[in-house]
Amino acid sequence: MRSGIGTVKSKIKRGDQVVFVTGREFNRYDANGKRQPLRGKVIEVDARNGRVKVEGAMIVKRHRKAVPQMNVEGGIIEQEAWVNISNVALIDPETGRPTRVKVEDRNGEKVRVAKSGKVIPMPQTFKAEKKKKKEED
Repeated sequence: MRSGIGTVKSKIKRGDQVVFVTGREFNRYDANGKRQPLRGKVIEVDARNGRVKVEGAMIVKRHRKAVPQMNVEGGIIEQEAWVNISNVALIDPETGRPTRVKVEDRNGEKVRVAKSGKVIPMPQTFKAEKKKKKEED
Protein backbone atom coordinates (compact mmCIF):
# COMPACT_ATOMS: atom_id res chain seq x y z
CA MET A 1 0.00 0.00 0.00
CA ARG A 2 1.13 3.48 -0.81
CA SER A 3 0.40 6.56 1.21
CA GLY A 4 0.50 10.17 0.20
CA ILE A 5 -1.30 12.41 -2.20
CA GLY A 6 -1.38 12.11 -5.95
CA THR A 7 -2.33 9.80 -8.76
CA VAL A 8 -1.41 6.14 -8.46
CA LYS A 9 -1.03 4.35 -11.80
CA SER A 10 -1.22 0.65 -12.48
CA LYS A 11 0.14 -1.21 -15.49
CA ILE A 12 -2.80 -3.61 -15.28
CA LYS A 13 -6.00 -2.03 -16.61
CA ARG A 14 -9.67 -3.03 -16.54
CA GLY A 15 -10.35 -5.44 -19.40
CA ASP A 16 -6.84 -6.95 -19.52
CA GLN A 17 -6.30 -10.70 -19.71
CA VAL A 18 -4.24 -11.86 -16.72
CA VAL A 19 -2.99 -15.12 -15.26
CA PHE A 20 -2.44 -15.92 -11.59
CA VAL A 21 1.22 -16.40 -10.67
CA THR A 22 0.70 -17.25 -6.99
CA GLY A 23 -2.03 -17.86 -4.43
CA ARG A 24 -5.18 -19.96 -4.32
CA GLU A 25 -6.11 -19.53 -7.99
CA PHE A 26 -2.56 -20.44 -9.11
CA ASN A 27 -2.99 -23.93 -7.64
CA ARG A 28 -5.94 -25.03 -9.77
CA TYR A 29 -5.71 -28.51 -11.27
CA ASP A 30 -7.43 -29.97 -14.33
CA ALA A 31 -8.89 -33.51 -14.68
CA ASN A 32 -5.47 -34.97 -15.54
CA GLY A 33 -3.89 -33.63 -12.35
CA LYS A 34 -1.90 -30.95 -14.18
CA ARG A 35 -1.78 -27.47 -12.64
CA GLN A 36 -3.63 -24.89 -14.73
CA PRO A 37 -3.44 -21.42 -13.14
CA LEU A 38 -6.62 -19.43 -13.66
CA ARG A 39 -6.68 -16.96 -16.55
CA GLY A 40 -9.31 -14.27 -16.60
CA LYS A 41 -10.35 -10.76 -17.45
CA VAL A 42 -9.82 -7.91 -14.99
CA ILE A 43 -13.18 -6.52 -13.85
CA GLU A 44 -11.99 -3.74 -11.56
CA VAL A 45 -8.70 -2.13 -10.50
CA ASP A 46 -7.97 -0.33 -7.22
CA ALA A 47 -4.53 1.12 -7.97
CA ARG A 48 -4.30 3.10 -4.74
CA ASN A 49 -4.49 -0.10 -2.65
CA GLY A 50 -2.81 -2.32 -5.25
CA ARG A 51 -5.74 -4.68 -5.75
CA VAL A 52 -7.70 -6.13 -8.68
CA LYS A 53 -10.85 -8.20 -9.22
CA VAL A 54 -10.58 -10.98 -11.80
CA GLU A 55 -13.60 -12.57 -13.46
CA GLY A 56 -14.36 -15.96 -11.87
CA ALA A 57 -11.48 -15.78 -9.36
CA MET A 58 -11.54 -15.75 -5.55
CA ILE A 59 -15.30 -16.30 -5.33
CA VAL A 60 -16.69 -15.44 -1.89
CA LYS A 61 -20.22 -15.71 -0.52
CA ARG A 62 -21.88 -12.64 0.93
CA HIS A 63 -25.05 -12.87 3.00
CA ARG A 64 -27.34 -9.99 2.07
CA LYS A 65 -30.44 -9.02 3.98
CA ALA A 66 -33.51 -8.13 1.93
CA VAL A 67 -34.56 -4.47 1.78
CA PRO A 68 -38.09 -4.38 0.32
CA GLN A 69 -38.20 -0.56 0.25
CA MET A 70 -35.28 -0.51 -2.20
CA ASN A 71 -36.29 -3.69 -4.09
CA VAL A 72 -33.13 -5.50 -2.90
CA GLU A 73 -33.47 -9.25 -2.70
CA GLY A 74 -31.88 -11.08 0.17
CA GLY A 75 -29.93 -14.32 0.08
CA ILE A 76 -26.43 -15.64 -0.40
CA ILE A 77 -24.64 -13.86 -3.24
CA GLU A 78 -21.44 -15.16 -4.80
CA GLN A 79 -19.04 -12.49 -6.01
CA GLU A 80 -15.37 -11.92 -6.79
CA ALA A 81 -13.10 -10.74 -3.99
CA TRP A 82 -10.19 -8.33 -4.27
CA VAL A 83 -6.79 -9.89 -5.03
CA ASN A 84 -3.37 -8.33 -4.53
CA ILE A 85 -2.06 -7.02 -7.85
CA SER A 86 1.23 -8.88 -7.29
CA ASN A 87 -0.64 -12.22 -7.53
CA VAL A 88 -1.50 -11.68 -11.21
CA ALA A 89 0.55 -10.98 -14.33
CA LEU A 90 -0.37 -9.77 -17.79
CA ILE A 91 -0.26 -12.34 -20.58
CA ASP A 92 2.41 -11.84 -23.25
CA PRO A 93 0.63 -11.59 -26.64
CA GLU A 94 3.50 -13.40 -28.37
CA THR A 95 4.07 -16.39 -26.08
CA GLY A 96 0.83 -16.56 -24.08
CA ARG A 97 2.83 -16.76 -20.84
CA PRO A 98 2.93 -14.38 -17.85
CA THR A 99 5.13 -11.35 -18.39
CA ARG A 100 6.30 -8.20 -16.69
CA VAL A 101 5.51 -4.92 -18.39
CA LYS A 102 7.25 -1.62 -18.94
CA VAL A 103 5.87 1.60 -20.36
CA GLU A 104 7.71 3.07 -23.33
CA ASP A 105 7.27 6.18 -25.43
CA ARG A 106 6.86 5.14 -29.08
CA ASN A 107 5.98 7.71 -31.73
CA GLY A 108 4.97 10.19 -29.02
CA GLU A 109 2.50 7.74 -27.49
CA LYS A 110 2.89 5.78 -24.26
CA VAL A 111 2.51 2.03 -24.83
CA ARG A 112 2.86 -1.03 -22.62
CA VAL A 113 5.62 -3.38 -23.76
CA ALA A 114 6.10 -7.00 -22.67
CA LYS A 115 9.51 -8.57 -21.97
CA SER A 116 9.45 -10.07 -25.48
CA GLY A 117 9.29 -6.54 -26.93
CA LYS A 118 5.73 -6.99 -28.19
CA VAL A 119 3.29 -4.12 -27.53
CA ILE A 120 0.39 -5.04 -25.27
CA PRO A 121 -2.66 -3.22 -26.64
CA MET A 122 -4.90 -1.21 -24.35
CA PRO A 123 -8.23 -2.93 -23.62
CA GLN A 124 -11.25 -1.78 -25.63
CA THR A 125 -12.94 -0.33 -22.54
CA PHE A 126 -10.24 2.32 -22.24
CA LYS A 127 -10.17 3.27 -25.91
CA ALA A 128 -13.88 4.08 -25.81
CA GLU A 129 -13.55 6.15 -22.62
CA LYS A 130 -10.63 8.22 -23.97
CA LYS A 131 -12.54 9.01 -27.18
CA LYS A 132 -15.53 10.20 -25.13
CA LYS A 133 -13.31 12.47 -23.04
CA LYS A 134 -11.68 14.00 -26.14
CA GLU A 135 -15.09 14.63 -27.74
CA GLU A 136 -16.35 16.40 -24.59
CA ASP A 137 -13.36 18.80 -24.49
